Amino acid sequence: MVELAWSWLRFQPHSELAKWFEHRFGHGGRRMRRIGIVALARKLLVALWKYVEKDELPAGQIIRTVG
Repeated sequence: MVELAWSWLRFQPHSELAKWFEHRFGHGGRRMRRIGIVALARKLLVALWKYVEKDELPAGQIIRTVG
């Protein structure tokens, strides 16, 4: 989940979760960002569970299609 959270920050920088992370942990040091990424991973897990169960996309997420 932590690796997925880092990827989320990289590929979904305009989502609400990424904005929350940057606001809360973006200006901290390396240790704070590592603590923050675990918090983001937990929030992302809940958001993805809501997507699977209720078909509810995380706020601000951009879906890209191939082709």
